[in-house]
Amino acid sequence: MPRKLLLPYKSVFSHFRAPRGLHDSLAMNAARSGYRVFSANSTAACTELAKTITERLGVELGKSAVYQETNGETRVEIKESVRGHDIFIIQTIPRDVNTAVMELLIMAYALKTSCARNIIGVIPYFPYSKQSKMRKRGSIVCKLLASMLAKAGLTHIITMDLHQKEIQGFFSFPVDNLRASPFLLQYIQEEIPDYRNAVIVAKSPDAAKRAQSYAERLRLGLAVIHGEAQCTEQDMDDGRHSPPTVKNATVHSGLELPLMMAKEKPPITVVGDVGGRIAIIVDDIIDDVESFVAAAEILKERGAYKIFVMATHGILSADAPRLIEESAVDEVVVTNTVPHEVQKLQCPKIKTVDISLILSEAIRRIHNGESMAYLFRNITVDD
Repeated sequence: MPRKLLLPYKSVFSHFRAPRGLHDSLAMNAARSGYRVFSANSTAACTELAKTITERLGVELGKSAVYQETNGETRVEIKESVRGHDIFIIQTIPRDVNTAVMELLIMAYALKTSCARNIIGVIPYFPYSKQSKMRKRGSIVCKLLASMLAKAGLTHIITMDLHQKEIQGFFSFPVDNLRASPFLLQYIQEEIPDYRNAVIVAKSPDAAKRAQSYAERLRLGLAVIHGEAQCTEQDMDDGRHSPPTVKNATVHSGLELPLMMAKEKPPITVVGDVGGRIAIIVDDIIDDVESFVAAAEILKERGAYKIFVMATHGILSADAPRLIEESAVDEVVVTNTVPHEVQKLQCPKIKTVDISLILSEAIRRIHNGESMAYLFRNITVDD
């Protein structure tokens, strides 16, 4: 039998022609391949940040439906093709944290099964970030949430001012932890008259590093509140006393561990001079405001004539607006990482700084494969 001549791959198929219009279709798809921005929130108040970001980027908000069934289940419907696209999910966290988390997980999974190329979560305030350490016989819930987000399909996260920077190590994919301090520093310089006569205050020793960073950048003095009125996370039982001591317990002969002396906090003191000055208290989260109100009273007693509170995330739960309105605090400045329009109606002292500029620039740089270093210029670990 004569041998068949094996032609090269190209020559075998060279006589085939693509259907009419296919080349145009492929070129159009290549041109369309880019990114989409979706909002995972089911409430209109939480989509404002997403709308602001898309306006800055010059794109339309992705078409989707996020709603709750009558039995409370979350349903997400993606109403446009996302195949081969970079998808950015903007999720602000309202008071109903668990619903927001489920909305984010379900939308990420829906986009994953719709063949999105990359799914990037834009989560300005990362929920459960305060539960990032072991407490008694509890669990590190923040680590659990990080694993759930990875399993749902997220490949990258953009967030802002994590409560503990070590949280970045919980994730198996990249995390960009942006900073709000440049915007808050700009507010101090432009909106607080005679800010040169101010002193930056840490309401507890734990917040001293952040306060020191603000003070050094503004060339201002630093004060720290310390004493028995403060209760920090480090004072909580972390479970290392487990199991509980039992009477008549058998102890190995010769094993005598040194006893730790119980902590006893000194009377309340303010380290630093605040007399006749503007006091600016800085922190990352303001939720339960009792500690801020107590700090303001102490600063007022020490001679501060005006008191500001600056924080990145204004959660302001429960009756926080009323407590602020009745306190010695003159103004509370927070960013729009968390929706708080209702709280502002209840308390005119609450002011908002817009941080959508840095979030939109982060989205643009990640999609274009550009360096993120510009967004972290002059940023140190303590910021």
